[in-house]
Amino acid sequence: MDHKDAYKFRFSYILAISSVTALGGFLFGYDWVVIGGAKPFYEAYFGLESSAEIGWAVSNALVGCLIGAAMSGFFTDKYGRKKILILSGILFTISAVGTALSDSFSFFVYARILGGIGIGLASNVSPMYIAEIAPAKHRGSLVSINQLTIVFGILAAQIANWVIAEPVGESASNEYILSSWNGQFGWRWMFGVEALPAFIFFVLAWFVPESPRWLAKQQRNGEAEKVLRKIGGAGYAATELKSIKNTLNSEVKKVDIKELWQPSVLPILMIGIGLAVFQQWCGINVIFNYADEVFTSAGYTVTDMLFNIVITGAVNLIFTLVAMKTVDSIGRKKLMLTGSGGLAVIYLVLAFFYYTQMLGVHMLILVVAAIAFYATSLAPVTWVIISEIFPNHIRGAAMSVSVFALWAASLVLTYTFPMLNEGLGEGSKGTALTFGLYASICILGFVLIRKKLPETKGKSLEELEKELTN
Repeated sequence: MDHKDAYKFRFSYILAISSVTALGGFLFGYDWVVIGGAKPFYEAYFGLESSAEIGWAVSNALVGCLIGAAMSGFFTDKYGRKKILILSGILFTISAVGTALSDSFSFFVYARILGGIGIGLASNVSPMYIAEIAPAKHRGSLVSINQLTIVFGILAAQIANWVIAEPVGESASNEYILSSWNGQFGWRWMFGVEALPAFIFFVLAWFVPESPRWLAKQQRNGEAEKVLRKIGGAGYAATELKSIKNTLNSEVKKVDIKELWQPSVLPILMIGIGLAVFQQWCGINVIFNYADEVFTSAGYTVTDMLFNIVITGAVNLIFTLVAMKTVDSIGRKKLMLTGSGGLAVIYLVLAFFYYTQMLGVHMLILVVAAIAFYATSLAPVTWVIISEIFPNHIRGAAMSVSVFALWAASLVLTYTFPMLNEGLGEGSKGTALTFGLYASICILGFVLIRKKLPETKGKSLEELEKELTN
């Protein structure tokens, strides 16, 4: 629309409800990464030794993510976005308390899976909700708030792990760790402190409005217009509501899953699934979830490892802010190409240093550089793209399929990393071949993004729907 810049948007209001919604991202980030710093301590407490046990301890929450992602499409389309935000807040709170109080590995697993369901729900509904209330011109930056809060959650977990853990000596054995405060209580506090922000999110979620696009789909047009008026005034509300209704037309309220396989939708769905899988299989998440193995393989002690994780989290935060400044100016596609290409080069260099055992501070620098590339591209931009490319009436279901694919890919990645390390070779040589594998995936991702990904910046959701489905 030529006159869209004339609307007087209430950015303070838009930012407030986007920030509350994005608290789901904060809890997602915290819950997802806290496991990495607590890993040496709960492993000793529960007596985990085999690579299969270690992989399951880290990855079991991802089973919950799959359940949450599978449920989220049906729930968000049937009950709306707001109620699912509230539900995820409840699940995060119960999981944090349950994990902290675990006295058996089975109870620990159940509590982590419950938190994973919260992640699966929040990782779908939070970016989708923000995309649906954001003006087109600012949608990329606003949806990136969700990624920013994920990064804040990651950093909060890393700092909490570092602050809570008492110093551990270079030659600390499992027996020493088990008898220490860290091995008995420290890891519990690492998980337990999440309960406070989780409860705050649960309370604040009651105060955000329902998505105007979902309300219009339910033919609650008066309520939808009221929300749109608060966002951009009467003129914006009238124009936007008309555009939304035009795209919905006579769509029935119940989404038929068969619609996702229609020739006009399937190519878009494949883009969403491909990007979601690539965001995980690019390999960066092993640095967060298996930080102790990555850094100890590079010659660092457990205490050094915890400090190094904080450094990676700070870099992650800084470059996510860079992404927020550039996603609506440079565009989605250029950032994705830069990220995938940069990661491929860094992984190849890391693999070389691990293989030749040329270990030291340069390994930390390379890891930090990889996180910087990831934070400015694949991490935030993937969520932006999958929240905006799907047609209005099936957005919940299509995002659910994409997010399910994301967590399935994450489960495979996280569960297989210790076994890949063990199977491909001992110590640093196994790590080298693993990073070589991730480099080849990044090269493939670069080619696919270059050939298949359309640019979406600056277009309304309705304009994108018309363009992509045609």
